[in-house]
Amino acid sequence: MAAKTDLATNTAENTAMEASSSVLGVGFQDADEVLPTYHIEAQTSLVERPLRSLKFGEAFGVLDSYGDIGVLPGPEGLYFQDTRYLSRLEVKIEGQRPLMLSSVMQDDNGALSVDMTTPDIRLDAHDETSIPRETVAIERTKFLFRGACYDRIGLRSYDTKHRRLRVSIAFDADYRDLFEVRGTDRKERGKRGVQLASPTEVQFRYVGLDDVVRTTSLHFGPKPLSLEPGKAEFEVSLSPGAQTSIFIRVVFESHRAFTKPPSEAMTGEDAAARLTQVANGGGSPRHPKGLGEGTIFARAYRDSRRDLRTLTAGITTIISSNDQFNEGLCRATADLYMLASRTPEGIYPFAGIPWYSTVFGRDGIITAMMALWIDPKFARGVLRYLASTQAKTVDPAADAQPGKVLHETRRGEMAMLGEVPFRHYYGTIDGTPLFVMLAYEYYLVSGDLQTVKDIWPALELALEWMDKYGDRDGDGFVEYARDTEKGLENQGWKDSHDSIFHTDGHLAKGPIALCEVQGYVYAAKHGMARLAGLLGHDAMAERLSQAANDLRERFDEAFWNEEIGTYALALDGAKKQCAVRSSNAGHALFTGIAKPERAARVAETLLGNDGFNGWGVRTIAKGEARYNPMSYHNGSIWPHDNAIVAMGLARYDLKAGAARIFQGMFDTSLYQDQKRLPELFCGFMRRRQRGPVSYPVACSPQAWAAAAPFAFLAACLGLELDHDQNRVLLKNPILPDFLDGVTLYNVKLRDSRLDLRFQCYDGDVTVSVQRRHGDAQVVVMK
Repeated sequence: MAAKTDLATNTAENTAMEASSSVLGVGFQDADEVLPTYHIEAQTSLVERPLRSLKFGEAFGVLDSYGDIGVLPGPEGLYFQDTRYLSRLEVKIEGQRPLMLSSVMQDDNGALSVDMTTPDIRLDAHDETSIPRETVAIERTKFLFRGACYDRIGLRSYDTKHRRLRVSIAFDADYRDLFEVRGTDRKERGKRGVQLASPTEVQFRYVGLDDVVRTTSLHFGPKPLSLEPGKAEFEVSLSPGAQTSIFIRVVFESHRAFTKPPSEAMTGEDAAARLTQVANGGGSPRHPKGLGEGTIFARAYRDSRRDLRTLTAGITTIISSNDQFNEGLCRATADLYMLASRTPEGIYPFAGIPWYSTVFGRDGIITAMMALWIDPKFARGVLRYLASTQAKTVDPAADAQPGKVLHETRRGEMAMLGEVPFRHYYGTIDGTPLFVMLAYEYYLVSGDLQTVKDIWPALELALEWMDKYGDRDGDGFVEYARDTEKGLENQGWKDSHDSIFHTDGHLAKGPIALCEVQGYVYAAKHGMARLAGLLGHDAMAERLSQAANDLRERFDEAFWNEEIGTYALALDGAKKQCAVRSSNAGHALFTGIAKPERAARVAETLLGNDGFNGWGVRTIAKGEARYNPMSYHNGSIWPHDNAIVAMGLARYDLKAGAARIFQGMFDTSLYQDQKRLPELFCGFMRRRQRGPVSYPVACSPQAWAAAAPFAFLAACLGLELDHDQNRVLLKNPILPDFLDGVTLYNVKLRDSRLDLRFQCYDGDVTVSVQRRHGDAQVVVMK
């Protein structure tokens, strides 16, 4: 994830126990009062009012619960390629906002549905003429599809009198780069203009300093009573029982100035970015031939439903005994596929809305890992995309070296100009070993050896990077240090500027070797050895197996710390341990680099009162020098991190701990809007009759948070799909207390399809095959 600042306020903790252990960085010699680079400014909180998210391809929308944009300050907008193409859209009836009745995302995230009604309306301030509230129902449907946002505002009268109502729509487009919206100041900007293109269309146009012309076209139907830049007005005539609709279609386009005429602009999907290349179905949403806006809306809605059904066809689904858990799984599935974007190499899960709606290497890999048993095509798309964008040269400005896997790519003006380094940025230390690790995990589940063969040169180059560039000082560990001052200071998944520190709180100096990264390298080399054996590279397989085993021994010697009862967070540039209790040690369990005799101690530290707060495992344990439950990485709780910890515990058959974390995360979901696990939340201790404390600028939805429930369930069931052995393996399955039973439908292995039923009786879990098509075996191990 790109760097975010910790919300390092010095607010006192609201419980004595938390307050006594929270130092919040006060008094550190190297404490820096300057805001970290690329921080997210937090003058408003994303959780202070409900927001709704839409996404298709490279376009996404952040809306208030009315479906409006920009009524209050915040990140609301319609965005395309990291630029806000629409910064305001507000609907009023007779100058007033409608009364809210309900606002929900459809179950599959396909559209936002809002039900409203008219407020009490006084038509003339000089007399008593008025319309009482609740006489006109307003139903709004809004969705994104192939480069356009479609908006229908339906009105139906339940009045006994004929009424005429004025409906006004205010709108604007500021073309702010996403990093500007996040809080980064800019000295110069491009030129913006607006014009009436027709009696039913207004077009905004922005010529950026990067010579890209960005346009936002707003199409209205029927023809407005009046239309001007920034405002459309309609007069609606409603007899008793009558209904009518107003349509708004917002189209995003971009093209290079002086190189492409506007008629050749790529609508919605930019091929140059290798992202979201989708055929537009034989016509641009800006230029449908001879169709009214109502017909255009209906056809786009129909096509969007078909597109989503095609995308999710054949996936594994889950029904449990707990209706609330089922709702959460439904939302998680919908979020995964909403965030999925098409590339020429396959689908790729964009990281999260609003700040990270783009390709992130690490996020995509971990999301694909957790969703492998649900749908392996995420992994296939991620592997092929990252292989195609792998660094080929040394580029210090991008923190790139040959073989390194992409961290992040951006298409906004600031990235294109180099004002931020993220156009194609490789500043991640863990993405490359995770890439290799995923290749093996994908093969285990899918048996797709052809994809492995296709990306084999990229896998070999990634291995070479680990040994040549990743190991900066030749000590056998993979370390990071940024190549320029513009790069990220920390380049693991905890990439806040202050997330890697020593026992006394002082920040570690690089090159830094992270605990979890060594585990990823270990798993990558073991997996690559097995793939090499399958392809007949026997000498390579033997060499990599030995290298992995040697790394495991060196890791234990260098990282184990008996005093804190777990593996150290990191080694600094002087090879001194950052002897800090952290969730990173759980990743050592996940990858198998931890020695079996260490596992119970690591689990005890993770699940003790300092590590586990009742909802989940904290990133940093309470009592550590920089512990702050409100921080981004130093005491907060991340669902994906907890899922990795749970999978690690299950690997060492510490299933009770995995179930405990799963229970805490389920309980967390009950307090979340739409039962959606957020990117992260605060690490305050759980208290009776109170839910978890939200983090103010957390993304929601977030891809790896959406995938986490599937990882939790697989960990507790001990579920492994083994293509080579043609068997579904279930190692000592258990269920958390909130589940009496669960059924997995359409579990796929080779040509087999199975429905598996798990039922809990007096603490024991029985397994039965409800349906079998094919010859795959189901093996239960106790």
